[in-house]
Amino acid sequence: MTATTPGTATTAATSATARAAGADRPDLPARSSRELIRAEETSLAHNYHPLHVVVARAEGVWVWDVEGRRYLDMLAGYSALNFGHRHPALIEAAHRQLDQLTLTSRAFHNDRLAGFAEAVAELTGLSMVLPMNTGAEAVESAIKVARKWAYEVKGVAPDQATIVVAADNFHGRTTTIVGFSSDPVARDGFGPFAPGFRVVPYNDLAALEAAVDATTAAVLIEPIQGEAGVVIPDDGYLRGVRELTRRTGTLFIADEIQSGLGRTGTTLAVEHESVTPDVLLLGKALGGGIVPVSAVVADRAVLGVLRPGEHGSTFGGNPLAAAVGSAVVDLLRTGTYQRRAAELGQVLRDGLAALTGKGVVGYRCRGLWAGVDVDPALGTGREVSERLMAEGVLVKDTHGSTIRLAPPLTITREELESSLAALEKVLG
Repeated sequence: MTATTPGTATTAATSATARAAGADRPDLPARSSRELIRAEETSLAHNYHPLHVVVARAEGVWVWDVEGRRYLDMLAGYSALNFGHRHPALIEAAHRQLDQLTLTSRAFHNDRLAGFAEAVAELTGLSMVLPMNTGAEAVESAIKVARKWAYEVKGVAPDQATIVVAADNFHGRTTTIVGFSSDPVARDGFGPFAPGFRVVPYNDLAALEAAVDATTAAVLIEPIQGEAGVVIPDDGYLRGVRELTRRTGTLFIADEIQSGLGRTGTTLAVEHESVTPDVLLLGKALGGGIVPVSAVVADRAVLGVLRPGEHGSTFGGNPLAAAVGSAVVDLLRTGTYQRRAAELGQVLRDGLAALTGKGVVGYRCRGLWAGVDVDPALGTGREVSERLMAEGVLVKDTHGSTIRLAPPLTITREELESSLAALEKVLG
């Protein structure tokens, strides 16, 4: 499988072909990939190290670059594109709302927000929603809510609340959040950091229990650690976290920003252990790959501690976001995408098992989400990603020689198998 325009042979990227494409498609930039990448490197802060592909359009699980080459998207915007690029129902909802109203701020009510909040509450089984924009904002909001709850409900002394988190976490990149990261790339050079966080090993209930005391407002964890390489805890870990937090009068905050909304074969990853946290954090896929949408979801006993003026967001809960988010929930209500993730997840797992010992030294897979450890002798994760790109498959590395696979849930079995064949080829 190579990166090609459908029905044509692979061609070399040149300015001439790019300009020709631009002439045929006036919406495309009339510059080659190489020229655009050079312009980005000059004009943009270097906070990312993207693969050298310049995407110009997309449909479903496929994207096309400036020169017209086609690639299978096996990253799906870190799960923001769970329903694929430009899903018709989501695009229709966005178009319809664009013709009506896009922003009021929360200074006024809007006619889409109540329905969005009701839909998310029904989907999660909780009763109240705090709408925000990005995942990091949802995490920051949950931290504020947990501390406020600790002081007003649990009776923790002022400014003494603590939150327990897991090592190798990824909850965002704000200064508060990177302060309790164990990743030196995310953390080093950005202090001083906010106090009040205790870091314990992931998947270690004994260490977690030792860290929880009378000052603990919440335990904040990812049910599956995405950025760490799709690290799946032992069976019983999430149930143990739920039991411990309930017994100690501590909030259990589950960060489902990457793992949620169908990715793992269930609506939420915590459902694999039949667990309901006190607070759920949603994002990425909630915006359908169209607009940034996130949410803190909890019952009134928790979110009810917020009062007017104590927290806010100009764009949080805007009508366009609410319309798209409501359409996302409508898709999830059918159960179709959860079933697809579960069924095709078995295909992905079987394919990775067949590659173990043939360049793959380990993998972790739940639903359509996998962390794949490649033999370091065959290259870094970045190098493997570049080789896959040359074969028409887009993935992203994480740490060392690990790559992540997280295709849109709309992928077909044939497309998934073709991506596994490409991985076999580049590792061969």
